[in-house]
Amino acid sequence: MARFDRLRDADRPFLFNIVFWAMMAILAFGFAQGVVTGTGTPLDYVLFGGNLLLLAMLWPVLPWNRARGRHWLAPLFLAAAIMLGFTGSWQTHLPLILIAVADLAFLYGMRLATVILSCVVAGSLFVPPLLGSTITDGVVQAAAMAVFSAFVLGMAASTLEARRRREEAQGLLERIRELAVAEERARMAADMHDSVGHHLTVIKMGLENAERFRERRPEAAWAEVRQAKELTVEALTDARRWVRALRPLALDGRVGSAALERLAASFDGTGISVSFEVRGEERNLEADTELVLYRVLQEGLTNALRHAKAQHVHGTLTFGDDRVALVVSDDGTGRDDRARGGFGLTSLADRARALGGTLAGGNRPGGGFELRAELPSPGVRA
Repeated sequence: MARFDRLRDADRPFLFNIVFWAMMAILAFGFAQGVVTGTGTPLDYVLFGGNLLLLAMLWPVLPWNRARGRHWLAPLFLAAAIMLGFTGSWQTHLPLILIAVADLAFLYGMRLATVILSCVVAGSLFVPPLLGSTITDGVVQAAAMAVFSAFVLGMAASTLEARRRREEAQGLLERIRELAVAEERARMAADMHDSVGHHLTVIKMGLENAERFRERRPEAAWAEVRQAKELTVEALTDARRWVRALRPLALDGRVGSAALERLAASFDGTGISVSFEVRGEERNLEADTELVLYRVLQEGLTNALRHAKAQHVHGTLTFGDDRVALVVSDDGTGRDDRARGGFGLTSLADRARALGGTLAGGNRPGGGFELRAELPSPGVRA
């Protein structure tokens, strides 16, 4: 189906596509009828048939967005549409001229399109009398062209405005995503400072004590060195965990449940065992939804490792009819009921609400802590 992609150009108004091919069918039928009845000369048939073929070849590659390039095709298409009137299709070809001018409006602006259509309306008024028709025929034709020209210009202006607003919306969306990433990095930087920075501070103090005790209390000095060594291992573990956390969402090209499974597996060797399962029929999710689920699992694993003293963490991703749920539970000590949610959980809850979902966390009845996120997922089947 890729060969038909140009025929489904998203930048081309669908109505223009219908009008073009309808007019081409009418003109081709008239051409065939003329050949059968023999009302024209062979030269007329060659010129008119070649003109129709040129228009049919130009239409699929005609640009409708100034970013696409190939702008020179638009004036060529307009010239070919105008030439239809001189090769045997006077008046019938006028809708093609309107489409050609609309394309020029998309590429070169409304001012140029207005000037060209004004010339076309004037030509519709004065050319028919010069070719033997009455002045009344010219007035009627010019009036009809003026009405259709106003319609085409209005459609072109509306389409251009819609494009401008869409580009602005996309720019704002990218800005929002950049701010979300910046906020996430700031949170992670603060957490990294609290964890790794704390270990390094204690190590520094221990080594300073060892330096003071090395002559008077050598046993105490070696104890401080051993403690510093143990803390160094913990600091390295924390640093490696944060490196894993800073990896992009699509780990080695993985997205969806594959990315979550890879994240869970990356915590092997940290002192806790992690299991992960998927329930229901998986489907593709929006990028923002995937990111929130990824961060929820990351938060649950990190909290279990740093605070809960857990031995095992289990993650369950469940696909419902129109929602997806992620539950992360551990067998640790749980959380003090008087403690309030940290910045990480608060930020995640805000992001879940922004997507129309919820995030809740609390102690499990049998012990441990559970984090549950539910998000809308009207995606397609994977």
